[in-house]
Amino acid sequence: MENDIYLSIIIPAYNEEDRIVMTLDRTTDYLSRQTYFSEILVVSDGSSDDTGRVVNGYASNYKTTIRFLEYFPNRGKGYAVRYGMCRGTGTFILFMDADYSVPIQCVEQGIAYLEKGFDVAIASRALPDSNVVHHQNIFRELSAKLYTFIQNTYLGFNYPDTQCGFKLFTRQAAHDLFARQRLDSVIFDPEILWLAKRHGYRVAQFPVDWTHMEDSRIQYDNLRKSLFVFQELFRIKALH
Repeated sequence: MENDIYLSIIIPAYNEEDRIVMTLDRTTDYLSRQTYFSEILVVSDGSSDDTGRVVNGYASNYKTTIRFLEYFPNRGKGYAVRYGMCRGTGTFILFMDADYSVPIQCVEQGIAYLEKGFDVAIASRALPDSNVVHHQNIFRELSAKLYTFIQNTYLGFNYPDTQCGFKLFTRQAAHDLFARQRLDSVIFDPEILWLAKRHGYRVAQFPVDWTHMEDSRIQYDNLRKSLFVFQELFRIKALH
């Protein structure tokens, strides 16, 4: 039977009871005005707060089904995204961050690329038409530029931004690539893009509006955590 779900949205969540309702409100409001059916999968990465109660109490509507998935213990953002992406049933599958740093309307540009035949469409804050409403601090921005240079050199990329948490895939590409993923950390993004390159998937980039949220659940604010990022990066080729 033909799948009725056009768009699946995966939202990884770790202790997001304080802001997941805002994200669901804005996302479902947008989806209610579309012509297609959709689903939202909120994946709790071993949350210890009331994220589950909040999401389970949120009402679905006839166009958008909301599903709550949970596991324990906490495994990392990469694991949470993989868990959801492999379970999305839509023609197209998007993952986005729970803090709503990218407004859901930006999905339209990604969908346009997939409908033209691309397999993957990634949001990039570094493209000329992107609008960064609220920047990270200068130290984090400089660190991100250094990381991107090393990453692109090592993996043979030319992506100015791989870490924006707003990426769209065809169902076939999502299920194939995320089934191959091995990293559970935030460095899963370049791993997925490296796998896409290796297996011949076509990748497009599109600009977005992006707002840095101060209360990030992921903080790399000391030397040990920063070194971990590079350790994970340099594992990618060896893992495959």
